[in-house]
Amino acid sequence: MTAKRRTTAWTLSWLCVLVIVYASLYPFEDWRNQEIAPWSFVTAHWPKYNTWFDINSNLLGYAPLGFWLCLAGMRSSYSRARAWLLAAAGSCVLSFGMESMQTFLPVRMPSQLDWLLNTLGGMTGAAAAVVLERRGWLYRWSQFRREWLTHDAKGSLVLLALWPVALLFPVTVPLGLGHVVDLLRRFLLEWLPDFETRFSTALEWLALPMTPYFEMACVALGLLVPGLLAMALCRRSGQRISVLVAVTLLAVLGNALSATLTYGPEHAWYWLTPQSGSGLALGLCLLVLMVKRSERRLTQTLFLLQLSLLLLLNLSPVSTYYEQTMQTWEQGRFIRFHGLTPWLNWLWPWALLFWAAWRLRHKDLHTHRL
Repeated sequence: MTAKRRTTAWTLSWLCVLVIVYASLYPFEDWRNQEIAPWSFVTAHWPKYNTWFDINSNLLGYAPLGFWLCLAGMRSSYSRARAWLLAAAGSCVLSFGMESMQTFLPVRMPSQLDWLLNTLGGMTGAAAAVVLERRGWLYRWSQFRREWLTHDAKGSLVLLALWPVALLFPVTVPLGLGHVVDLLRRFLLEWLPDFETRFSTALEWLALPMTPYFEMACVALGLLVPGLLAMALCRRSGQRISVLVAVTLLAVLGNALSATLTYGPEHAWYWLTPQSGSGLALGLCLLVLMVKRSERRLTQTLFLLQLSLLLLLNLSPVSTYYEQTMQTWEQGRFIRFHGLTPWLNWLWPWALLFWAAWRLRHKDLHTHRL
């Protein structure tokens, strides 16, 4: 039972399930009853038209689920064969359920090919977990985790794993996750059409101008937050320096990949302006200065800086250029992300705030009991 509680694999497995459910049932509207059995796709005719993207996405989409389910089973004292069967059966049942639910969605088309590819993807991911476990790679990860990471690092690891994915969605400022004011404004306009007219003076008074120094500060805070999260995981100062280098590289590559996917490879580094470069350098220098701080102090600083970054971002106006970028994203190739990446971009910082608050509260209670 101890292994099951402490392994991150179960959390990541449930996260994969949520992602698959979201991607399979998006856009969650215009449900219909066609008066046919939801499982009728099993005996339907084989699909005539399939693109390589559809085949690969159905095959690869379930591979992470199979991998983490199998790993979670092995970490919970299941045999390799039993863990593999758990992952294969879980992938098969989940895919069958999703394909059956798509019968009620007008924009989705269930098929037995998707079901088979999803199941095969889950089986492949589970097989990869078994092979890695037999070769000792998973033991090396466990050894690394014992030597490098704190004993209760599960939540932090999940947040760190989601951070690079959240960076793929366009932002107003590089590394500036959590800009939700425009989303809230559109929501309020649906309920109060005269919202902007009634509160225009207050909105103008609260708005912060997007100056070069403002952008530099936001980029620095955007690097400080995940850097502090990563440092709080590590036990020693030397280890923290290593993870700082990794976080900085992920920040640079994540922004470059987002720009590449949105505008094309020729614009991969358009975001690396003097302001953003100075912000990255400033954030890295401040992180180095905090290498020897305690885990509690790092978490406290993380909470305050994330709160400050959210305040700054949501008080800054949305530029016309950013709105055009959003149209490019929504109408272009990123429709295939099924709206998941925007939600990660919007909600990741708020989830981090809740995690940090819970972490500090948990530490306080633990200290008080001692």
